Amino acid sequence: MPSALSRKWWIVLLALATGAALRLWFIQAYPEVQGDPLVYGSIAKNWMLHGIYGKTTSGALEPTLIRLPGYPLFLMLCFRLFGMEHYHAVMFAQTAIDLGTCLLIAAFTRRIWSKRAAWIALWLAVLCPFTANYAAVPLTETLELFSVAVALYGLARFLHPDAGQSPQWRWTLLQALAWSYAALLRPDGALLAVALCPAMVWYGRKRWGVTLVARHAAVAGLLSVLPFVPWTIRNWRAFHVFEPLAPRYATDPGEPTNPGFQRWTKTVCVDLACTWEVYWNLDSDVIDPAKLPRRAFDSPEQYQQTRALLADYNKTQSLTSEMDDRFAQLATERIRAHPLRFYVLLPLARLADMWLRPRTELLWIELRWWEFQHHEAETVFAWAYAGLNLLYLIAAAAGLRRWPPLAGAMIAFVLLRCALLATIEAPEPRYTLECFPIVIALAGIAFSPRRDSAIS
Repeated sequence: MPSALSRKWWIVLLALATGAALRLWFIQAYPEVQGDPLVYGSIAKNWMLHGIYGKTTSGALEPTLIRLPGYPLFLMLCFRLFGMEHYHAVMFAQTAIDLGTCLLIAAFTRRIWSKRAAWIALWLAVLCPFTANYAAVPLTETLELFSVAVALYGLARFLHPDAGQSPQWRWTLLQALAWSYAALLRPDGALLAVALCPAMVWYGRKRWGVTLVARHAAVAGLLSVLPFVPWTIRNWRAFHVFEPLAPRYATDPGEPTNPGFQRWTKTVCVDLACTWEVYWNLDSDVIDPAKLPRRAFDSPEQYQQTRALLADYNKTQSLTSEMDDRFAQLATERIRAHPLRFYVLLPLARLADMWLRPRTELLWIELRWWEFQHHEAETVFAWAYAGLNLLYLIAAAAGLRRWPPLAGAMIAFVLLRCALLATIEAPEPRYTLECFPIVIALAGIAFSPRRDSAIS
């Protein structure tokens, strides 16, 4: 941490204690260990006990490549230190890591703007319920946020060394580590390197020349890729496929990807409710036609086709290739009739939902929170939560107007992530959470109009 923060250690401790209390409350009130956390836990357990990177399906242990090894490695470490499948210990570890993220966001803000902005960013970070909530869930988000914060801080230190110094290799290596681990957690983590590696050259070229900073950027990029070499080789040997990251639809080779259903879903879903009630129910539960939004049908004939298709699926709750072809035909008809809706309006709607929706997905709040007549108190709370989320975003926009140093790199990362998220079928608000270190830093700058003169 910068010296200004470390001198007021008691305020830092108070902020961290407040942040820890919030995260521990989420662990007590809303722990979540089901679904994806158990998938990661199964992989970690099998890797640790049997030396096989695999999942247990119907009692059988099978190798897998549906998840990258970054988070299973973290779970293995926690299981070894605190006991097998001790998920509460994982949550406590994530609490500590998330508090570290808060400090890094403050340190980054201090580097690019001011001491006052750093203090504000620190409090905004420790009190942010949307990031704090994920400390209570064994998922990649907490570690992904930490990696983003490390990368941003490392970039600021690389570009703004102490007076008279040339760029330091330690900050180059720190960025490489952050980029690599972010991508080892989730495939979309690779966007961090895509945005920040060119930023090293762009921002450093005037001070040190293109040749020197390009050398640092090239080394950082190469080092960040190296961990994926053994992973790619392993996947080739185990499955005979070239897979340097993880499959788009989290399927092992030979498993169906259901392209017809996927494409049809992209013509329908724009929010978490549709993701939950339609997309996630495939091959596990019924898909209720009554839960489909009105935009799922373009005509009475299409309504009847869709109901008949879902009725056939609901008989077995298993999608056959013939059914998938029928979904593909429906999708083709809908796209042909409304190309602008499919290629522009629906992707923008999905992005808006992921950014603006009340981030209550981990709280015990009704999925259809807007149905006021069924749960008045929860609807009011959800709107308040959405308002808080909006305040963070408005403050970040105000901070961006000041165009602080590295604003271009931050915007590049956010835009790259939005471009990727616009292509997905099943939106979830957590997919925009990785942008919150940037949101919080910019919000801190918004409340500190004057930039410290010592910052170059």
